[in-house]
Amino acid sequence: MRILSISGLRGHVGDGLDPEYVTRFATALGTMAGGGTVVLARDGRASGEMVRHAVVAGLIATGCRVLDAGVASTPTCGVLVHHHGAAGGLQITASHNPVEWNGLKPFTPQGSVFDTATGERLVGLLESGTFGLQPWDGLGALVTVEDPGGPHLERVLALVDVPVIRDRRPKVVLDCNRGSGGVLGPRLLEELGCEVVVLGGEPDGCFEHTPEPVEANLGGLCEAVKAHGADVGFAQDPDADRLAIVDETGRYIGEELTLALALDHVLPMRPGPVVVNGSTSRVTADVAAKYDCPFHRSYVGEANVVAKMQEVSASIGGEGNGGVIEPGVGWVRDSFVGMAYVLDGLAKRRVRLSEWADSLPAYTIVKDKLTCERDRVGAAVDALRSHYADATAAEGDGLRLDWSDRWVQVRASNTEPILRVISEAPDADAARELCNDAMAVVQDAVS
Repeated sequence: MRILSISGLRGHVGDGLDPEYVTRFATALGTMAGGGTVVLARDGRASGEMVRHAVVAGLIATGCRVLDAGVASTPTCGVLVHHHGAAGGLQITASHNPVEWNGLKPFTPQGSVFDTATGERLVGLLESGTFGLQPWDGLGALVTVEDPGGPHLERVLALVDVPVIRDRRPKVVLDCNRGSGGVLGPRLLEELGCEVVVLGGEPDGCFEHTPEPVEANLGGLCEAVKAHGADVGFAQDPDADRLAIVDETGRYIGEELTLALALDHVLPMRPGPVVVNGSTSRVTADVAAKYDCPFHRSYVGEANVVAKMQEVSASIGGEGNGGVIEPGVGWVRDSFVGMAYVLDGLAKRRVRLSEWADSLPAYTIVKDKLTCERDRVGAAVDALRSHYADATAAEGDGLRLDWSDRWVQVRASNTEPILRVISEAPDADAARELCNDAMAVVQDAVS
């Protein structure tokens, strides 16, 4: 299985994601980079070394100088692109997908993921085979980056009051799940003076639990927080651009509150516009209103959030999947920023995390998904619109249906053959009932 989109490439290694195709993809990216400098990093999966060699061949063949950061997170790759003034970047990762997957996520010169126009240009080059291959004396070179996490660490530490956090000396359980977060995560927390317990710190991609950092997969972290008497538990996905949070009682407070807590901490100090996507909890809108800050929703997709943030000069933004985007660090979702802001907030508020989380407006968001080929998405949208005729409908990014106190959205994934169904309501039963009802309607429509 292989999925090519404007966001990049993902596939099953040995069944669609093969060295020849990977090299072609990298050659297309090198052609776009004009033989300039390209930052390369990977998330630690066992297949990453094979993919890396294929990528290096394609980039060097087009004359690119490849800065190899080794195993490093996706936000670190984005920071390095900007730090080195590179022509682009490439992260080898399949994000939260299972271990048999891998993929390629390209970056623009500003260190952000590709938008639609840039992604379409890359796909066009890949399909046409019009590559800028160089002769023997025009080939590029491979250079190892020394301390790839250093520039990223420096930018994150500059956001917060390090002495105040160190004075509190918080106890943190960090679940890296053997992903690339294990490279920089413990180092950041130690720089902040934390007492750190690391779960799955070896970044070898041998995941100790299903990699997506949702509640069903984080029972071990919840228990570890209670067992160690920790102040907070953090969970990263394999490429460390998403962050889920567990409070000191062992309660999963989730990915949705990651961004809300960051907003609640940042906006009093640095008020300004906020941008989130259309699938993010309305608690973010409530927090923005609390500080009289303009609030904007973009289409789902990191590139769409970033484009809107730049358009409105946003103070902060992100996505409800635990992805905080901080312009002062980079134009990429960043779990390290999320951790730093939560710890800074706890230190300055001098409250427990459970108290802080409970002080925010309470909603329950429920997310589900089902396998759906793209040619059946329209049928699902039509069925939901008809079924919920009393709702206010907003199209353009799948379909979002709003009522006065709840909403449901259905949209196709950009990277997998699945349809996501997301609902939110004031309490868990209502949210689950709405999601289940929408799932049943969609299932009937696409089956």
